[in-house]
Amino acid sequence: MTILTHFLRSLLLAAILSFIAPILIVGSVFLFLSIFAYVPGLQGIIGAMLTQIIHFLATFGTGSPMNGLLVISLTWGFVGGLFDVYAFYRYQILHLDL
Repeated sequence: MTILTHFLRSLLLAAILSFIAPILIVGSVFLFLSIFAYVPGLQGIIGAMLTQIIHFLATFGTGSPMNGLLVISLTWGFVGGLFDVYAFYRYQILHLDL
């Protein structure tokens, strides 16, 4: 029973952290670019970068950048969970060989 609880806890933690990672990455890029937008001469370039990021996210969200970020985050969370299941499986297989 403890193996199952450890597995489920690890799976939940991996999925949640994998879900949060793209949100933090996109948020930090937006924050970084927004701060550097105040530098004279960079407003046009950084504005174009922010627009491209919004268009990229809107592509995955059927027109809404927030939905696009949610879709990407859900995908990362699912893949993170799959990696955790694979790691657990490999640990069980390699642990039996000892």
